[in-house]
Amino acid sequence: MSSRKGAAYSAARIAARVAALGKEVSRECAGRRLDLVVTLDRGFIFAADLMRQIDAPVVCHFVREEVRDVEDSGHARREVYFGSGPELKGRDVLVVDAVLESGVTQDFLLRRLGESKPRSIRLAVLLDKPAKRRVALEPDYFGFRTASNQVWVGYGLAAPNGMGRNLRQLSSGVNGTPRKSGRGRKI
Repeated sequence: MSSRKGAAYSAARIAARVAALGKEVSRECAGRRLDLVVTLDRGFIFAADLMRQIDAPVVCHFVREEVRDVEDSGHARREVYFGSGPELKGRDVLVVDAVLESGVTQDFLLRRLGESKPRSIRLAVLLDKPAKRRVALEPDYFGFRTASNQVWVGYGLAAPNGMGRNLRQLSSGVNGTPRKSGRGRKI
């Protein structure tokens, strides 16, 4: 997918890709229990659709990141925090997020979850944006790889104003606001 204005993935294309990812995950977990760790707020719709495509017992856990600006020895820096994670010792774990950009947050979460000694731990994302990567991290599963540096809206992802999560398609734009379809009416 190019970074052209208004790039989009239709609902049908997303559904087909998520179904294919579900089959791939199902083959790899071979019927064993799979613990999904879903990042809120962006990953919930992708995770819901993906887990319905997985043919194995699934347990779902949710984590929410909290980003804080802290000052240390006169230097400001941003830190990512997660609440206490689920007990995953000996489990097969799939971390599900909507977008992998810099990778800093996902790398931190994967390392933190790895401290509980899971049997395996993998990462699934809907959108992979490798050009923005700041850490050596690649997803084990991804829906679409994009070079777009624009904000993506729809399918659980919100524009800066919080709107658009409920759109079935996924669109990028200059300011991340969804394009008008012309089919709306006043309520």
